[in-house]
Amino acid sequence: MTPPNSRKPPQAPPTFTATTQSIVDDAKRLIERSRSLQDQIVSTVQPDTATFANTLLLQAQDENDMALETHILGFYQAVSTNPALRNASSEAEKLLNDFSIESAMREDLFRLVEATLKKNEPLDPESRRLLEKEHKDYIRNGLGLPAGPLRDRFKEIKKRLSDLGIQFQKNLNEENGGLWFTPEELDGVPEDVLSGLRKGEGENEGDLWLTFKYPDLFPALKYAKNSNTRKRIVIANENKCNQNVPLFKEAVVLRDEAARLLGYPSHAAFKLEDKMVKTPKAVTSFLGDLRSRLTDGGLKEIEVLKNLKKADVESRGESFDDLYFIWDHRFYDRMMLEKQYSLDHQLIAEYFPLQTTIRGMLQIFEELFGLVFIEIVEEQRDKVVESGKGSDMVWHQDVQVFSVWDDEEEGGGFVGYLYLDLFPREGKYGHAANFNLQPGFIGADGNRRYPATALVCNFSKPTLKKPSLLKHDEVVTLFHELGHGIHDLVSRTTYSRFHGTNTVRDFVEAPSQMLENWCWTPSQLKSLSQHYSTLSPEYLKAWAEQADENAARPTKQIPDELVTNLIRTKHVNGALFNLRQLHFGIFDMTVHEPTNHEAIETMAISETYNTLRREISQLEGPEKLGEGNEWGHGEATFGHLMGGYDVGYYGYLSSLVYSTDMFYSVFKVDPMDRREGRRYRHTVLEKGGSQEEMKTLIEFLGRPPKTDPFYQELGLA
Repeated sequence: MTPPNSRKPPQAPPTFTATTQSIVDDAKRLIERSRSLQDQIVSTVQPDTATFANTLLLQAQDENDMALETHILGFYQAVSTNPALRNASSEAEKLLNDFSIESAMREDLFRLVEATLKKNEPLDPESRRLLEKEHKDYIRNGLGLPAGPLRDRFKEIKKRLSDLGIQFQKNLNEENGGLWFTPEELDGVPEDVLSGLRKGEGENEGDLWLTFKYPDLFPALKYAKNSNTRKRIVIANENKCNQNVPLFKEAVVLRDEAARLLGYPSHAAFKLEDKMVKTPKAVTSFLGDLRSRLTDGGLKEIEVLKNLKKADVESRGESFDDLYFIWDHRFYDRMMLEKQYSLDHQLIAEYFPLQTTIRGMLQIFEELFGLVFIEIVEEQRDKVVESGKGSDMVWHQDVQVFSVWDDEEEGGGFVGYLYLDLFPREGKYGHAANFNLQPGFIGADGNRRYPATALVCNFSKPTLKKPSLLKHDEVVTLFHELGHGIHDLVSRTTYSRFHGTNTVRDFVEAPSQMLENWCWTPSQLKSLSQHYSTLSPEYLKAWAEQADENAARPTKQIPDELVTNLIRTKHVNGALFNLRQLHFGIFDMTVHEPTNHEAIETMAISETYNTLRREISQLEGPEKLGEGNEWGHGEATFGHLMGGYDVGYYGYLSSLVYSTDMFYSVFKVDPMDRREGRRYRHTVLEKGGSQEEMKTLIEFLGRPPKTDPFYQELGLA
């Protein structure tokens, strides 16, 4: 068999050559093409002649073809350095969303789909699922309402919610705030971070500009010795996007109104109807049970951390206030790991240079799932891309591209394209996420269309003296997002609607959460590691310049002692970590399950957010200092609840139940079991959302999922 790296992929990669004009023009062209198809269907098919083939299949194939372009049209707003291009991308997404709402509320199409459903044709399971979901979606989009003012109002709400979501995320992507600090105020922050901060001029001469981007924000909160510095950062970060405050409030009010128009008691009831848990009662019961189990542990963890804070502030001649604030937590959590567990995150990061860590992760996926990753380096791209111009293949020069293949055991075929966009820049999406660029599906000609997927992250950029180095939590984040990317790549569905991570929200995180366990397995951690000083003579020299003169030269791989110390800390302060997740989940349910519509109209959202944070996490905030409960507006920075995770944030915790069960039951004894890895690939990842997710779980586990491993892992059994 021809080795993959000497074969040309059977499908050219997508290109990124859009202009501000072409993005909008392309969106309009796709809309017009799709609308013409819909008009043609309703003009040639009657309810008595409607079949799956002449009604739904044609629309599904159109949806497949549209997705090849629409995902990329909307992607530019998350990654482009050109503000005009980002604006055009947002405009295109608005046009496409409005058209999607219009299509979903076409009564003439609904009548044909309903007639098709009633005929009960023999269909393959995925087509049957598509038909049933499409029928239900029409009803959930207002076609169960009588034509007239009520339905018109529902459509108006849907369009406004789309606009609010686009503007909210645009504000977050384009947020470029920060604070000026003197070097003294940033005492304790690692030199690697300080050297990368913008230097002040004029009235800010000698000061440093600390942004709210993760590579600046988290090290400052972990290492800045000055508590007032950390307090200023926390408060400013919670107020960095206050223009989103009214957008969020309007969105939750409109969601509630829309749900009640459809006859649901709340937006939560509406959203959960087609999720794995089905009802708000099941979610609140799960979150409430977890909160009751975690609260005592959280209080005990705070007492230990307060003692650490007391010793620290008194050692500096300051008086201890017997309080533990949110701006204290990352600092003393880090100090505790160093003092009590001999854990130096800066030292551990030296063993995880970004590029060698990525290579190690891809090797794990190769061995486990039967894949081969071939990087398409810059000088090779001209031969791969159809235009012959390699730069067309990426949206920014920092982006890496891989062609992905099956290994010989899996048949040696092409799988798809993987893109990595790993460093922060102005206007870029500010968190870590996986974006589908083009889905996989079976085309109208019967041929397979291969996917393209992108990881968009924000890790620290390399410097002349050091490569980009990952803290262990960043290693976990990268592995998690790569897990979504693998899910996207290896999925095998007929329709793009069910491809890859297009599952219900309370399952979608489970596959990636399960893979996080590999980052806590000694053998895998060692295989991922390589001390940066061993990468080149220049890095070795740079390491020697900053090391103690008597320091021993680092080993190539991370020492066993460091690995042991790291793994011991997996659940240190775990109750506080999970209480923070509970705060987000319970806030999400609180704003989406009001007792009546007036309750959400009059709810003080920011006050609710901050009050719940204090009550659930047990960490004090500025309200303890008399600044009231409206000191910050964290909901305005919470992209999840405006980006599809509304009444879905509980899924990060509930899907941990499934992911932990899968790992404990199948992989814990041998995480690199090739046979089980391939079975997992074909039984879980390959299915995407093409069948009920619970069915997928039961097929893999051989039984319904259990909660016992989840509570055992958290020490709450």
